[in-house]
Amino acid sequence: MALLGLLALLLVLLVLRQPVLVLLIAALSYAYIVWGDSALRFMVLDAWNALNREVLLSIPLYLLAGNLMSRGSMANRITALLQALTGRLPGGLALAAVLACAVFAAMTGSSTVTLLAVGAVLYPALISAGYDRLLAIGVLCAAGTLGIIIPPSIPLILYGVMTNTSIVDLFYAGIGPALVLVALLSAYVLWRCRHMPPLPREADMRQLWRRSIGALMAPTLVLGGIYSGYFTATEAAAVAVAYTLVLQVFIYREMDWPAVGAVISDTARLIGGLFPVLMLAVCLNMFLTFQQLPEQWVASILERVDSQPLFLLLTNLVLLVTGSVVDIGSAILILAPLLEPVARELGFDPVHFGIMMIVNLEIGYLTPPMGLNLIVAMGAFQASFGEVCRAALPFIGLLLVGLAIVALVPQLALFLL
Repeated sequence: MALLGLLALLLVLLVLRQPVLVLLIAALSYAYIVWGDSALRFMVLDAWNALNREVLLSIPLYLLAGNLMSRGSMANRITALLQALTGRLPGGLALAAVLACAVFAAMTGSSTVTLLAVGAVLYPALISAGYDRLLAIGVLCAAGTLGIIIPPSIPLILYGVMTNTSIVDLFYAGIGPALVLVALLSAYVLWRCRHMPPLPREADMRQLWRRSIGALMAPTLVLGGIYSGYFTATEAAAVAVAYTLVLQVFIYREMDWPAVGAVISDTARLIGGLFPVLMLAVCLNMFLTFQQLPEQWVASILERVDSQPLFLLLTNLVLLVTGSVVDIGSAILILAPLLEPVARELGFDPVHFGIMMIVNLEIGYLTPPMGLNLIVAMGAFQASFGEVCRAALPFIGLLLVGLAIVALVPQLALFLL
């Protein structure tokens, strides 16, 4: 009954649209009072243990690196190169948008940063070249979501922290599904834009390569260091910050130290909103694990759902609905510790299940009413909410196809492990 009371409390707060911080404070207090003999003093110790993890350092560092990259011309340089490489194909400019988002996502790990940085360059270019306005908005919104599945990815780190899953394994596992999603989006835009004339070749390719090689080295350095074993995920985040600073301040000379300080201040404000929520979520997870409540939860679920296909169907439906009304970070913090033990008990690989969960929640970035990329696109492209929803609709269908492939073919995520 106590567990049902906790679930009822969470449901009421969700219906009342309370912030996730309020939800977690209420849930944690309830847990300590009901199962912890009202020993609220232990919350402080558990909160410290929740944050005393080296891997959590990677989150502010990756956010800082992404913000530094988005303030200079790194996106412009990469976009210009890809535009020149694909421009001779019919619909090549739309293909460049997909590829530029994929590359920049691998540098920043953020969907919103990717959408804004690449969209600022390519949206005017697509409109000037005669591409349909809704297509231009849709492809940038959809390709911008790739930032949460292409490593390094903040949501993958959050999932690893909440479920004690290897973050390096999650980074490896994100590569295959990311390539599938890039291929689906690329094939669609090439088919949809097959009648668009190719762009004239005007650029000096050698000059473009020279201008963009420094920016392209960022994901190569970070991911290469992680996969080769030279860096941990946290060390790679620090390397990304150092490399970006050297590139932006000393080589490109596009930022001075006051500008760097402003970026650090902006990043600190983001972290100030994220880390209290993360601390409480991890703290609640630790407490419930200590009380062996997840085992009771798993047993209760398995009494009703005892097959992989049924659990897969129900889980994906829950995640799709959740992703449309709750931001991805909150969804991971709340649902990952609840769903992952059940999935593991039913025989799902925890890494594959994590990738499937992230791909599913990725669709939430494009799903009304709370799709983050839709809201960002309204301001970035001066479009109404109805326009961005219509623009995103065919791409939601494509991502659902990608989700089905990732869910039904585990080896896409696991072949590198």
